[in-house]
Amino acid sequence: MNEASQIYWDEFWKSQDQEKPIRVSAWQFGADPDHLAQLVIDGVKSATCSGLVFYEMENEPLPTDEDYSIILNSKDEPLAIIKTVDVKIMPMNEVPEDFAIAEGEGDRTYQYWKEAHERFFTRELNAAGMEFSEDMMLVCERFELVNVRKKD
Repeated sequence: MNEASQIYWDEFWKSQDQEKPIRVSAWQFGADPDHLAQLVIDGVKSATCSGLVFYEMENEPLPTDEDYSIILNSKDEPLAIIKTVDVKIMPMNEVPEDFAIAEGEGDRTYQYWKEAHERFFTRELNAAGMEFSEDMMLVCERFELVNVRKKD
């Protein structure tokens, strides 16, 4: 976590009346960080997914419903804090329509979600020397927006 994110987190958590969470991370959305972060802030985006294989390749722990995340823009500046509320691992071709719509992207249809994610995963997997498959396992997260950083 960069210094700006740590300061934002510390200031936010001071006002909370609960035990500090075990895990908080800072990251940006993959395809278009600024646009996707704005969709979260606007209340349009409340879900995200990634390929399980990417967690395995990076040796990253899977998200849990106890996790908080600081959403960064493309310049790694903190914009908002979300809390993961649900995590499910499932094949891409079994992702339900309501989840795809909750991702809030494009025209908010399942068809748009499927095509955009196929393109994204194909590109990312090819870069890692792997091939896309419609039944690739996804880590599907639903989250709640808990704070939007005030502009300086």
